[in-house]
Amino acid sequence: MKTDTIAAIATAVSDSGIGIIRLSGEEAIEIADKVYRSKNGKKKLSEVESHTIHYGFIYDADEMIDEVMVAVMKAPNTYTRENTVEIDCHGGILVMNRILEVVLKNGCRLAEPGEFTKRAFLNGRIDLSKAEAVMDIIHSKNEFALKSSVNQLKGSVSNKVRSLRDELIYEIAFIESALDDPEHISLDGYHDRLEEKTHHIINELDRLIKSADNGKMLKDGINTVIVGKPNAGKSSLLNVLVGEDKAIVTSVAGTTRDVLEESIKLHGVGLNMIDTAGIRDTEDEVEKIGVEKARKYAGNADLIIYVVDSSKPLDENDDEIIRLIADKKCIVLLNKTDLEQVVMQEELEKKFNDCGSLNGNLYRMIKTSTKENTGIEEFENTIKDMFFDGKIAINDEIYITNQRHKEALQEALDSMNMVLGSLDMDMPEDFYSIDLMSAYAALGRIIGEEVGEDLVNEIFSKFCMGK
Repeated sequence: MKTDTIAAIATAVSDSGIGIIRLSGEEAIEIADKVYRSKNGKKKLSEVESHTIHYGFIYDADEMIDEVMVAVMKAPNTYTRENTVEIDCHGGILVMNRILEVVLKNGCRLAEPGEFTKRAFLNGRIDLSKAEAVMDIIHSKNEFALKSSVNQLKGSVSNKVRSLRDELIYEIAFIESALDDPEHISLDGYHDRLEEKTHHIINELDRLIKSADNGKMLKDGINTVIVGKPNAGKSSLLNVLVGEDKAIVTSVAGTTRDVLEESIKLHGVGLNMIDTAGIRDTEDEVEKIGVEKARKYAGNADLIIYVVDSSKPLDENDDEIIRLIADKKCIVLLNKTDLEQVVMQEELEKKFNDCGSLNGNLYRMIKTSTKENTGIEEFENTIKDMFFDGKIAINDEIYITNQRHKEALQEALDSMNMVLGSLDMDMPEDFYSIDLMSAYAALGRIIGEEVGEDLVNEIFSKFCMGK
């Protein structure tokens, strides 16, 4: 099927050393030939070998626009499986736009957002989960998000999904064959075999779904809210973690009136830090607004950092804070240990226990001094321990980082639980087949084998231009 030839600027549209204009389609090389001239003016791009680079110039009629290097890649061994040309020019905004204009004038159409990757998907070079991984790589915010996205691009998710679908289709085919030809294919003992297989698939789906929470945090960062009474050292902690004075620090209680947001990386993991106003009863109207914001942000946090001034006695404001965060993952920092301590760890543990939060996986306590920078390394390691079992190793580990994938996995899991229910009730075999097929279809949506055109268009519309 003939498709039109598309073009777009594939690099950031800003002043830089190099810019790339990408062409893809059946006539990409012929159109490039209309605007390209080699150094001696004789060699045409249509005559060169595939996957070669050529030095020359881009012309608009008789006007030379830029000195360039041109890469020629012939179908099907290209990103889109179409003829592809990449023009490497100087990275000025004006020159990139001039070259794009001239290739459009000579027969290309401006590519839509994500259209190159969409063509790679439609032409069968990558499946939908790998296509989505391309965009995740571009938008990776930290080292582990990047590694996870690269693994997905290499097929970690799609290979697992295909493996599960192979198991499902085998059972579906077996049931259908046995029902069509009972004389030659017996279902004796099949109930127990299918029950074992169903439990296996349910366990695999459940494991993938449970990875989604960690996967989302690896991808987007851990939403971390710092709470505590005024002047406990919250802003000082933020400054220590960021490595510069982002928050105003004074001895005056209530200095922080609004939330301060900052993204940081600890051992490659992203933390979306939010420093809030000190929580206390106050008559100051502006400070009251800040306190209410602190409560709101704490309610939506993945992690709470509760900073306690260990040099001052606990009071009713601490009681309120502990009630507010009792059901959250929390790291309690007994701060200002460089001063004489009047708050002991046992006292705080009792207060958390009284609120029903004795679970050791829910909160941890660390002695710190933001003034002397002590306890910070232990704090960083505690985050890894609380969220990633003390280690963050992508390698062969599969993390679900895409909400669409999680929803499809959940639908597949629901269908498999229905299979289990039918087995428990000893229903006829065709009931099993219906729910097995539903699980098969749900998993197919992850890799793009069970999706409509509207969903495909929506997914690729979120891509950047030129990709």
